[in-house]
Formats: sequence, structure tokens, C-alpha cells
Amino acid sequence: MNRRTLILGIAAGALVGFGGAAFFATNNKTEKVAPAVTGSTPLVRPYSPTFGPKDAPVTIVEFFDPACEACRAFHPIVKEIMGVFPGKTRLVLRYAAFHAPSAEAIALLEAARMQNVFEPVLERLYETQALWAPHGKSATNVWEVVQNTGLDLEAARKQAKMPDVVAVLNQEAADIRAIGVSKTPTFFVNGKPLTKFGPQPLFDLVSSEMKAQGK
Repeated sequence: MNRRTLILGIAAGALVGFGGAAFFATNNKTEKVAPAVTGSTPLVRPYSPTFGPKDAPVTIVEFFDPACEACRAFHPIVKEIMGVFPGKTRLVLRYAAFHAPSAEAIALLEAARMQNVFEPVLERLYETQALWAPHGKSATNVWEVVQNTGLDLEAARKQAKMPDVVAVLNQEAADIRAIGVSKTPTFFVNGKPLTKFGPQPLFDLVSSEMKAQGK
């Protein structure tokens, strides 16, 4: 089975169900990261949650909304694409609070990042998305769905209200406006926007950049 067939296959499967196993080599601590840029606008901030080696030849930047159903569908697809190029891709996540419950969920994720449990909390938010972000129906409080993820809830509630977290939300909103992101998920690969939306175009752009880097 070639790589193109693989991606098409897993794309179809991802729209049906989602894997729960941890996959990424996680680097969620705040650190200095050289920003990728489009024009003069940073695509990567020092606080951005990242997965994969810092020196990977290909960096995927995803603007995502934890309440977005399409983001949930793409989550395993991005995992699979990174698995096709082991150790050669880095994923950078950027927040886009486009839905009503998203700002609180993002603040929760920032608290999880501080506690180094970002990935299991993100997985749980996607798994339970229909409960806390049901789009037009009464919702479960997002804090209720993240129990037993390793998150210290008492500490997280305080961390989510910290000025640094508010600053992150404000910076993300400013970058979204500057870059012109209007929907989620929105992808950039080595600073190049994904102009044709879909799993296969994303894989093709990653593959093209990998070849351009001689990998």
C-alpha cells in the first residue's frame, strides 16, 4: 500500500471514529521556539503546544478550535500523517476560539499544558465534544468531562484564570486576525497555507515539503 492510499484510507476511517491512544512525543513546556512566519506574522509562539522534534524538517501549524467537529475529525488524520514521516514532522497547535464554549476549553487546555497533561486532556475534550459543545443543545460543563486525565482540577481552575492565560487568548485572537484565519482547522506547512482543504491535500503538501527538504 503506498502512502497516498494510506492517507485516503485513514481519512475515511477517521470520520467514523477516533483513536484514544497517546501518539505524539510531547513537548508542552514553555520554551523559546524560532517563529515560522508568513510575511511579518508569527505562526508559532513560544507558548504554542508542540509535538515532534524541534529540528524536524517539516512543521505543520494547525489553528484549531476544541469545539470544532472538523478539528476532531482531522485529529487522527494529522497523527497518521506524522506517523508516515516518523521523527521528521513537528506539529504546532494554535487556538481559535470561534465557538461559544471554546474560550473556557482553551483556558482549561492552557492549565493542562502547565501541568504537562495537555495531550490526555485534549484527547478527552475531543472524545466528549458532543457533551460540552453540542452546538445548539444544552451543554455539560467542560470541567466535568476532564476528570481522571491526570489534571489537578483545583489547581487548573486557578491556573485558567491567570493573567498569562488571558494574555495567550488575546495573543491568539490577534494573530488570527493578522493572518486572516476564518475557519478551523486551518493548516500551514513550513509557512505555506493549505489552499485546498482535505486530508489528501494536507498529506500532499507535507510530502512535497519533505521532498523539498531532501527527506
